[in-house]
Amino acid sequence: MDKGMDFKHKEVININDGKRLGYVQDVCADLETGMITSIIVPGSNKLMSFFNQNNDIVIPWQNIKCIGDDLILVEI
Repeated sequence: MDKGMDFKHKEVININDGKRLGYVQDVCADLETGMITSIIVPGSNKLMSFFNQNNDIVIPWQNIKCIGDDLILVEI
């Protein structure tokens, strides 16, 4: 399994519609096991994020289908 920092700055693409979701901003992990549980991508509407800080996209680990050198394919 990759380390959390290895995910930073990889582009995330939804395989259902081909939409580019953005770049990984952060990862969440289970502190007891050290396993990554989800990745976080900033929400798409930057203007509205000024008013609403909670528009990030949280993608559970089970929705990650493929991790490449430069991108991550997800199914959401």
